[in-house]
Amino acid sequence: MLNCAVIMGRLVADPELRTTTSGISVISFRVAVDRRARQGEERQADFIDVVAWRQTAEFVSRYFRKGSMIAVQGSIQTRTYEDRNGNKRYAVEIVADNVSFCGSKAETGTAGGSARYEEPARPQSAAPAYASGSMGDFSDIQDDDELPF
Repeated sequence: MLNCAVIMGRLVADPELRTTTSGISVISFRVAVDRRARQGEERQADFIDVVAWRQTAEFVSRYFRKGSMIAVQGSIQTRTYEDRNGNKRYAVEIVADNVSFCGSKAETGTAGGSARYEEPARPQSAAPAYASGSMGDFSDIQDDDELPF
């Protein structure tokens, strides 16, 4: 199974950092993503909800504001909840694994203009190196006590 979402767009509002009762940072924000426009048609956008946790949440809170261009990579999650009036609601959102700046230096307010924060990778079994290579891809180096470069 595969669940991977990548979007790029502008923040609709300033993101607000919150903390759970157990002290974990979380931030929710909405990204306006332009749809492909056909010739002569008016531009349209989708407004996609994103949630980020821990260091990613702190990174977004520190460096992004309303109108900032942002790239988000993560997975789509759905959930149901009850609102304050007791109505059952359904939410679809991207849980961010990585976020990156996409705008110009002046737009992002950073010196480098290309900072990025990536959540630490989840443990996975590593594939053995060169498993699909052939010995023809390598050549012997003559050992004459000198470095080959």
